[in-house]
Amino acid sequence: MAQIRGIIPPILTPMHEDESVNETELKRQIERMIAAGVHGIFCFGTNGEGYILSEAEKERILAITVETVAGRVPVYAGTGCVGTRATVRLSQIAQDLHADVLSIITPYFAAASQEELYEHYRTIAEKVSLPIVVYNIPARTGVNVAPDTVRRLAEIDNIVGVKDSSGNFDNMLQYIEKTRGMDFSVLSGNDSLILWNLLAGGTGGIAGCANVYPETMVSIYNRFIAGDVEGSRAAQDSIRSFRSCFRYGNPNTIVKKAVGMLGYPVGACRAPFQSLSEAGVTALRQVLQENTERGMR
Repeated sequence: MAQIRGIIPPILTPMHEDESVNETELKRQIERMIAAGVHGIFCFGTNGEGYILSEAEKERILAITVETVAGRVPVYAGTGCVGTRATVRLSQIAQDLHADVLSIITPYFAAASQEELYEHYRTIAEKVSLPIVVYNIPARTGVNVAPDTVRRLAEIDNIVGVKDSSGNFDNMLQYIEKTRGMDFSVLSGNDSLILWNLLAGGTGGIAGCANVYPETMVSIYNRFIAGDVEGSRAAQDSIRSFRSCFRYGNPNTIVKKAVGMLGYPVGACRAPFQSLSEAGVTALRQVLQENTERGMR
């Protein structure tokens, strides 16, 4: 079973001007991430625009990713849908395409109770054999997976972790506390909390900023594991200026724009999620230049 740890980038989905998937650039970005030492590749997460891709596109992207990665790191597939039946179907497709781990966002739009969340994940876990990471992002879904619910889910054999993108450190801390001593991983979905996740007993992060600075993000984890907490802290602190640019727009729009500014033809996010003001472009360009001069990669 894949180890749920380290820095896992939710890989961008590069696109041509007509919004079709740029498969050549996708392969290039995967190789770029692996060369930087990432610990996994996560297909069609938030930064991969999974919310706007068709099922056929997801299948193609996952097939390309599995083939390109060729077993060098685990491949995560985001298979969460609004309903249980649809999630089971997409999860079984991902299993057939040889993904290593499933990342399953909570149901969204209609509010689910904690018992409904538990039954949703339990049912999916019974229908697949792959390890499952629960994806908690209440700002986008309208529901928070309670720590007690995560504790119950952790007792299911192939539910092996949770990604917490709530931005609430106490929520993530309770996930860690309530699953301590179990074979269960807690990942930060907020890039500014990765070091604090590790210090509290978590295992790393699914880090959108790794699309921009893969080596820097990997060093947060690697330095911590090597016992260099101050070096890890310096790497963690170094992404603050870039994350401050998120005030200008949608974070995954900013991330994709930044990667394009670094010279990679990843294209824009699919409409309508692609606007960035002139002030945002100027600020982002300045931050990228300053960070490049500081040696951030």
